Amino acid sequence: MRVIVPPDPLLLATEERSIFLAGSIAMGNAEPWQEALIEALRSFDVVILNPRRPAWDASWVQSIANPTFREQVEWELAAQELATLVVMYFAPSTQAPITLLELGLLARSGKLIVCCPEGFWRKGNVDVVCARLGVEQVDSLDALARAALRRLTP
Repeated sequence: MRVIVPPDPLLLATEERSIFLAGSIAMGNAEPWQEALIEALRSFDVVILNPRRPAWDASWVQSIANPTFREQVEWELAAQELATLVVMYFAPSTQAPITLLELGLLARSGKLIVCCPEGFWRKGNVDVVCARLGVEQVDSLDALARAALRRLTP
């Protein structure tokens, strides 16, 4: 397993399988669910594209004019496009507006698995979008890891 985080280059060999970890971050206030998922997948031969930037600064102006912020968003968009699979987690303790945006961008991609537990404030909307567009849903982080492994195992 390899883990790539921003702003590191997205260098993958053609045959490498990769998973983008989309989901709640809430400016660093969300639980570190990405670490739990990485640990669950540790023995699997996959590249993890983790957008949780180690050197994130919550004071950055979120504007296209801010080169560091723009670099982060462009890294995430490029990583989502490049990824073999995207797993998405909606933490119940967050509102996750960017994750909702990403759900809209990726719902028709055929490479998305969603975990939206009870308690997420817009779970009904997520459930309807996933049901309508045939997006696989699971109910826990453990199930998300198992579904990712199942989807990527030849």
